[in-house]
Amino acid sequence: MMGRHLAANALTMLVVLLAALAIVIGWGQRSFVAEGPLDQSICLRVERGANIAAVSRQLESYGAIESGALFRIAARYTDKAGALRFGSYLVPPGASMEEILDIVTRGGQSTCGTEVQLRAGVARSELIVRELDPETEQFVEVARIDVATEDLPPAYLRATEQPDTRFRVTVVEGTTVWQVVEALNAAEFLAGEIAEMPPEGMLAPDSYAVQPGEDRGVLVAEMQRRQALVLEDLWAARAPDLPISSPEEALILASIIEKETGVPEERRQVASVFVNRLRVPMRLQTDPTVIYGVTEGRGVLGRGLRQSELRGATPWNTYVIDGLPPTPIANPGRASIAAALDPDDTPYLYFVADGTGGHAFATNLADHNRNVARWREIEAERRSQ
Repeated sequence: MMGRHLAANALTMLVVLLAALAIVIGWGQRSFVAEGPLDQSICLRVERGANIAAVSRQLESYGAIESGALFRIAARYTDKAGALRFGSYLVPPGASMEEILDIVTRGGQSTCGTEVQLRAGVARSELIVRELDPETEQFVEVARIDVATEDLPPAYLRATEQPDTRFRVTVVEGTTVWQVVEALNAAEFLAGEIAEMPPEGMLAPDSYAVQPGEDRGVLVAEMQRRQALVLEDLWAARAPDLPISSPEEALILASIIEKETGVPEERRQVASVFVNRLRVPMRLQTDPTVIYGVTEGRGVLGRGLRQSELRGATPWNTYVIDGLPPTPIANPGRASIAAALDPDDTPYLYFVADGTGGHAFATNLADHNRNVARWREIEAERRSQ
């Protein structure tokens, strides 16, 4: 009898323990997937070589999880404890432990922290250091310098010491090949040499994620590859009966459109003027080509054109030569290439600035001269202010 009583008690105790264990497991599972306590985003930095215990302590200190022990148990139970990926990760408000564990083990590019961007621009090329503000989830600029004239800022030097800093090179529409190459050569986080100057117009304006020490020549080859793909794609879809006979001519025309207007909605109108002139035929008579003939793409002219330059014979001076110049005058973006290959259907043959950032278009010389006179009045008014 005594043995049966002890056995019954033991069985009862086991059932109670199993029930309690089931309750604990159920609680753990619910807590693991439940909304977390974070009330605003944080930037969680996972150091190279960090373990799950260190990360759980960080999360506890941020108030991102309620139980570091449960986070560690769940990581081991799901076989993710050894799958941590170093970097800086944005953890959103209310993220569950399950979501946070996925964020720090999924891998891929860091989603917050510091970004260094080399911006190859038309007027100047800049090095920009930005940091993500977790609260607003917006990047905040902490430093910006002209790479040609200014020393590297302390914020940049600090950023290069962080292994998860992201580096990016951005090529702006309308830059010349020389401007891009000069910017790349000034970027100390890149390595290697550009053995040969690429053809003008063949560096795709785009944003390129790079690694510290990346070879400049490899990066330039990627820029050329992207531009060639864009040109091939848009050439295949071109409008019929255009007065241009090759993708190379399309690139030349696109570069002129790129330099003539910064208003996206105008690109196809501007393209129509040049296409109409090529059909007449009339000389294109566009100032950016004259400027390129003077500078050969090596920087910005920085002043108005002289009459002698407008009359001067260079291969690019479209006041003197017939048709298109022999090469592009800049690196056009996709939108300008698309405009060159699918222009608006208009009767326009002339355009001039209208004082708003855009242009006034005309079908005949008399109307154009009136638009020019109005523009000169606007210029005079601005000079007098």
